[in-house]
Amino acid sequence: MTAVFSQSAQVYDRLCRHKDYAGASATVCAIIDRLTPGATTLLDAGCGTGHHLSHLAHRFTAEGLDLSTEMLDVARTRCRGVAFHQRSLVEFDLGKRFDVVTCLFGSIAYATDEASLRRAIRSLADHLQPGGLLIVEPWVTPDRFVSGRLVMDTVDDADLKVARLYVTARRGNVSIYDSTYLVGTADGVASFTERQELGLFGDDVYRQAFADAGLEVVDDTGDLFGYGLYVCSIRNGSLSPETY
Repeated sequence: MTAVFSQSAQVYDRLCRHKDYAGASATVCAIIDRLTPGATTLLDAGCGTGHHLSHLAHRFTAEGLDLSTEMLDVARTRCRGVAFHQRSLVEFDLGKRFDVVTCLFGSIAYATDEASLRRAIRSLADHLQPGGLLIVEPWVTPDRFVSGRLVMDTVDDADLKVARLYVTARRGNVSIYDSTYLVGTADGVASFTERQELGLFGDDVYRQAFADAGLEVVDDTGDLFGYGLYVCSIRNGSLSPETY
């Protein structure tokens, strides 16, 4: 079984092209403009192939962070001029702070247990400027996860055919996706398997992790892809109740 995204990075964007990254990024920008309109710098942690950054970099001086070499290779091609860092989301130190830090599309769940989640959120918080915003899009909560669901995603383009099949599974509070890929190009057909493990955390666990990192949730009304959104600032920071 291959490491996550080591082979699938090259077909990831085709499989996800139905996602409205432009609309999601516009929603993020609207939240930032409402709560901290002077923001100019942004870090997208768990940036993947850079879909969000391709839009956010038009509005902010933006940087990206991801652990996958292959995903970052795609992101660098997509987002020319954006600085990228290959680091683990769970624990990283870039030696700088940003007006906004985002962690979107459920990437926070690559911290698969509560201790890792707390370290990840602490790392994200440590990269915030005073008065800055942390915007986290969580993964599905334990009560919403369904085990035993058979899924097939496909691409049927002239130059690329992809079939990705998996059955959802759960081990404790970890969701497991053992995917089998069949990928066809003019050069031939290849197959490989890949496992993703994503932590399942309830609202109370997220909020406690934010509090432990010295953050307060100032807005939880937004949504990008159906999983909700936490917008946090440093506790006792410059955001006042009337601001939000």
